[in-house]
Amino acid sequence: MKLLQVILYFEYAEEVESILDRNQVVNYVRHSMIEGKDKYGKRRGTQVFPGRFSVIHAQVEEEQLASIFSDLSEFKKLKKAHEHLQALVLPIEKIL
Repeated sequence: MKLLQVILYFEYAEEVESILDRNQVVNYVRHSMIEGKDKYGKRRGTQVFPGRFSVIHAQVEEEQLASIFSDLSEFKKLKKAHEHLQALVLPIEKIL
């Protein structure tokens, strides 16, 4: 079992959730409307720094990762506005 973390602009979170659903990911949470900064700049939900992030944490089986990353990669290539998407995988040591 792995923890998949996806950081994206909040307006695209539903599309990424659809990718997870298509890949039969059953356990995930979405943290919406988060302030932050990436290489493209700050996102604070203000006129000076418009926009916000969402972060999705998902528990995924190792066998699911290749398909999920392939789908996320295709999503990222669809349009320039998706370039900001970041996905990383972390080990899960224990689950209660």
